[in-house]
Amino acid sequence: MVRERWSVRNLILRFAPFLALAFALVAPAYAQQAGWQLCNQTSFVLEAATGRPEGKAVIVEGWTRLRPGECRAALSNPVKPGVHFVFARSSRAHRGGQRVWNGDVPLCVDPNGSFAVESPTSCTAMGLEQRGFQAVRLDKRTGSSMTFRETEPYNKGGQSAQNAGLQRLLDDAGVDTDVVDGYLGRKARAAISTFLSERKLPANASDTDVIDILEDVARNRSLEVGMMLCNRTDGRITAAIARRRPDGWESRGWWTLDAGLCVRTVDESLIAAPHYVFAEMETPQGVRTLNGAAAIFCTSRSKFAILGRDDCAKRKFRQAEFLETPIPEDGKLVYEFFDRGFGAAKRPQP
Repeated sequence: MVRERWSVRNLILRFAPFLALAFALVAPAYAQQAGWQLCNQTSFVLEAATGRPEGKAVIVEGWTRLRPGECRAALSNPVKPGVHFVFARSSRAHRGGQRVWNGDVPLCVDPNGSFAVESPTSCTAMGLEQRGFQAVRLDKRTGSSMTFRETEPYNKGGQSAQNAGLQRLLDDAGVDTDVVDGYLGRKARAAISTFLSERKLPANASDTDVIDILEDVARNRSLEVGMMLCNRTDGRITAAIARRRPDGWESRGWWTLDAGLCVRTVDESLIAAPHYVFAEMETPQGVRTLNGAAAIFCTSRSKFAILGRDDCAKRKFRQAEFLETPIPEDGKLVYEFFDRGFGAAKRPQP
């Protein structure tokens, strides 16, 4: 494995301003807990990756799965005191795009499966991707705990993150729709009972078992609808999409697709109407864009989600030409980018 060329000391100095923010997420120590505990007080199933210092390198490992309301040990005792790193993402089973709990320390992860890597100087050279980790100082060898939270905590009487997670997954799996507020009422309990009965599952299944089952159903359901972009070229593509929504036109980006990779850009059922894509490919000869692109939408240099397609310049956005796609079928569209779909390379205007 390749060792990083920077030291852990340099990381501490560089990211010292962010450590105060990280401390706010570290709960009081619990002597009875083993190692570094990660606790999920959100309504999402989370997948966490952690980094620990090892000499002049950082060992990054993932993924630790956390159900809503669950705590698990990411590191066992004894924990080496000092600065550690953490990144978390929501399960792909959840609708509405993946949420992240992140920071400003760039480290490498394998987004597609379990991994343990001594952080290399280049993520892409190892087939990995870069994510922003949060720096967290662990001062004790035992009993440290960190909690992931949402803006509104589920800590009032009768509320719980586990209840909120069940509500969210019932909606994601298409079983029942309810406000995600952490109060699990009779309607939701009846929906769970019906769900278990229809699948001939034990009626006394625990809430943790129900969460696992619902997550699996929701993940499979997400694969049956939505919009996916696939890069069938030999180069790297930067892509965006546009579509009409009930509240008007929307353009959204950016997604970076390495050769042969696909990315899900919409995880809900699509309407039977044209959608639009934008893509450009950087080459040594210049930038290649899609042939036939003519529909005007707004974009931005950084990640964006823009409502409306008019007056891009007045609204301080860039104007770009998108290509119309085929009509989605059964709420789903897979759009593939092929080399033949791109025009000749052009040097960008200064």
